[in-house]
Amino acid sequence: RRGIPGAQFVEDVQTYLTQLGLDVNSALAFLQERLQQYKVVEMKLLAQQRELQAKIPDIEKCLEVVATLQAKKGTGEELIADFEVSEGIYSRASIEETDSVCLWLGANVMLEYSLEEASALLQKNLDNARASLEVLVADLLFLRDQTTITQVTIARVYNWDVHQRRTQQVAATTIAQE
Repeated sequence: RRGIPGAQFVEDVQTYLTQLGLDVNSALAFLQERLQQYKVVEMKLLAQQRELQAKIPDIEKCLEVVATLQAKKGTGEELIADFEVSEGIYSRASIEETDSVCLWLGANVMLEYSLEEASALLQKNLDNARASLEVLVADLLFLRDQTTITQVTIARVYNWDVHQRRTQQVAATTIAQE
C-alpha cells in the first residue's frame, strides 16, 4: 500500500529481539522511529483526503452546470445564473444558448470544450477522484492498523523489559539473602 511498510506483530519479544539482533533500547528506538514515520505518512494522506473531499463537490457542481446548459440548449430560453466573482461577492449573468464552455484546468490554464466533451471530461475526473478517495481511505485504514500494531509492539517490548528487570532484581535479592 503506497510503499508503507507493514508492521510485524510480536508474539515472543525475546525471539523478536534475537532475530533483529537488537537490545531493548535499540528496538524501542527503532519502533518509535517507525511510529513517527507512520504519523508523517498519515498526515500527508489526510491532507490528500481533505483535498479530494473538497474537489469532488466542485466537480459535481460543474457537471450540474454543464447538464443545465445541455438541457436549455435548443429551447431558446436564456439562463440566469449567480456566480461568485471573489470571496463573498456575487454577480448575476444572463447566459445565452451555447455549444461550449470553458473549464479551468489549473496552473493558469483554461480550455474551451463542447458541452459533450466537457461533460465527459468532468465525469471522468469525478470518477477518478472518487476512485482515488477510495484508495486513500483504504490506505489510511491500513496505516492505522500498522500504527496500532506498532504501538502494541512498543508496549510489549517495554513490558517484557520491565518483567526481565524485575526477575533479575528478585534473583539478585535472593542470592544476596543467601
